[in-house]
Amino acid sequence: MEIEIKDNKIKAPLKGKDVWLVLKPEEKVRQEYICRLVNYYGFSIEQMGQEIKVNNSQRGQGRAMADIVVWRSKEDKEDKKSPIIVVECKAEHITIREEDYYQGYNYAAWAGADFFVTTNLKETKIFKVVKGKIPQKLEEVVNIPKADIVKNENKINSLLKQTKAFTRGEFSKLLFKCHNIIRNNDKLSPEAAFDEISKILFIKIRYERNNSENQIFSEEAFKADKASYEKYKPKEGKDFYQFLFEQTKEDFKDDDLFEPNEIIRIRENSFEAIVKELEIYNLSTTSDDVKGIAFEEFLGRTFRGELGQFFTPRTIVDFMVEVLDPQEEEVMCDPCCGSGGFLIKAFEYVRAKIENEIHQAKEKIKTQYYNETYEKANEKKKEQIDQIVNDLFTKLNTELDINNPKSRIRKLSYDCIFGTDANPRMSRTAKMNMIMHGDGHGGVHHNDGLLNVNGIFENRFDVILTNPPFGSRVEKSLKITEADKYTDRERIKKYQERYGDAYDKALEQVNKNINKPLLSLYETGSMSTLTEVLFMERCLNLLKPGGRMGIVLPEGVLNNTNLQKIRDFVERKAKILLITSIPQDVFIASGATVKPSLLFLKKFTEDEAKQYNKIAQKAKKEITEKYKPQTQAIKDKLALRGKEALPKDEKAKLKEELKQIQATIASEIKAQIKVEFNYQVPIAEVEKAGISTTGAKIENELIPLAKDFKTYRETEKLWDIPLKEMTYPVEKDEIRRVRIDNNVASEPEIFYN
Repeated sequence: MEIEIKDNKIKAPLKGKDVWLVLKPEEKVRQEYICRLVNYYGFSIEQMGQEIKVNNSQRGQGRAMADIVVWRSKEDKEDKKSPIIVVECKAEHITIREEDYYQGYNYAAWAGADFFVTTNLKETKIFKVVKGKIPQKLEEVVNIPKADIVKNENKINSLLKQTKAFTRGEFSKLLFKCHNIIRNNDKLSPEAAFDEISKILFIKIRYERNNSENQIFSEEAFKADKASYEKYKPKEGKDFYQFLFEQTKEDFKDDDLFEPNEIIRIRENSFEAIVKELEIYNLSTTSDDVKGIAFEEFLGRTFRGELGQFFTPRTIVDFMVEVLDPQEEEVMCDPCCGSGGFLIKAFEYVRAKIENEIHQAKEKIKTQYYNETYEKANEKKKEQIDQIVNDLFTKLNTELDINNPKSRIRKLSYDCIFGTDANPRMSRTAKMNMIMHGDGHGGVHHNDGLLNVNGIFENRFDVILTNPPFGSRVEKSLKITEADKYTDRERIKKYQERYGDAYDKALEQVNKNINKPLLSLYETGSMSTLTEVLFMERCLNLLKPGGRMGIVLPEGVLNNTNLQKIRDFVERKAKILLITSIPQDVFIASGATVKPSLLFLKKFTEDEAKQYNKIAQKAKKEITEKYKPQTQAIKDKLALRGKEALPKDEKAKLKEELKQIQATIASEIKAQIKVEFNYQVPIAEVEKAGISTTGAKIENELIPLAKDFKTYRETEKLWDIPLKEMTYPVEKDEIRRVRIDNNVASEPEIFYN
């Protein structure tokens, strides 16, 4: 059976022999899935129905209309017995949300079905229906039955027991099992084994995202595709699994994940064994939260236990993101992103805000349309209103579809998340980690975090969150070389189109400083060679005026007298929002030994910078004038020459005296600036930060501290968050409403926000 389309209409065989409907995206999905039910599962047209009403429609729920219903037989359908399967369809570009699952599940439960399916063809989920109650969590199963077993209760019950419970622990254990397969079979080091796992996961993600039949990358699928490939493989052609990796590299080439000549470095039998282990999970459809956190657990244990790397603990990441409160359309960066923890949390934090707004908009629509007047309307008017509500919900859902180039989630993922890491393995891991959490990986690059690359350059970011490397130093002999230049002309052109003149200026940071010391790019480079110091200045440079930043620092940066000049430099550029001292225990669990503090800053706005400079110049002038008689007298004596010249020991005393006066001047200038440019600096010390030295969960005092800071921040108006009026984000901002008067619904009225 094939779908038939002509003159912008599509044939609907379940509606009747010669029934043609207007070709809409959702209708096309519906007819495609009906074909699948016939061709793959073996059901007949006579035992199925389209747009079937089911009983028990509840007030506030809309009409209970199931897209596709499948009975055990033609006779069961005619006798109006309970069906076995209910299917809900969404247009291919629509991301299916949790409320869609529950709405359709209600229909399936009311109809008395055993299986509930929801599909947009790209994503198909199958749930077992628990009779007599709506469960707290829907339970996904592997498949629906084929037509030849629908009357076999034992086989149906067996299918219903084959649940796809994808728990974090199970997936994490499975990744370790795959890791061990490589280490045992191929004798690779831990880091090399991890790299091979990454390659296979990317192959699996690519396969499952691109497969229109929602087929999982299984051992069976691999062997079938391999057999087809080998029929036509040229003599010098690659092995099939290497060919798959080449295709994957091509699909992800803009992400610089792998070197062009990179290959899979394990044997084919190891590759097949891992594919078999992973085949029960579809990585394109599994919950981002579940697979993301499971992947993080695998990362944490692998890198901390075997590769000697450590990551910022999640309790710290959560707190820092909460304090800075990133908003939709704000651009965020981590120039030392590691495995991507800060970027992922920021992405999830803003995504949750968007999803919450969409949910509120849906609730507002439901309240507006599903009222007492709706209950009194006739069937035709109810169906008309239901269609309007469905259209509004569909348009709202497009805002959550990352594949929709104009959606809010797409903009967040592709335009607002950026990061770099100097370690190629870590930058690749960050990309994988972000894909596992729902994407945002495109802005992550393998690059020295102190140098500009692509979208990461000065005065561009609203929010920066980072945990730079501690204790290491940038050698004075380290120079910028030709190798640091970005030379991909095609991509440079793309970035010039995207960022304009600012991108050309950004390239000058490297292009105009070839053979110069890296330290010369930074004012603090003459004060300290510590990486954490240079990254503080780097982050301030990356921020827009008024942008805010959270950085993890060794406590010595904030209290070591040798670094006073660094602190003075920071205070000339930004306001301190909050300093939080956290216990060393937190980072011991992650493999580090330095006692850390969390520093939050807001870069001066242009007005604040002018105000600060004006106050600084005034203070400098006044204090300098105050001590001018003393300093001038000493300078005059030191300037004496010939017979009037002072003895060496007396000159030395005068020079020391002048030095002390100049120190007093600097101290008094600083004190006067602090008086005139005065603001509070909240300082908090936390004894328990949610994690012990062993990594166990304990009390987390950061949670109430974040709430207290939010209240303080809003009261003091530390930074402005523009209030957005929530509208229904549909095409041209238009909203269709139906006026209902005296049980009569008018035609939809178009108006604009």
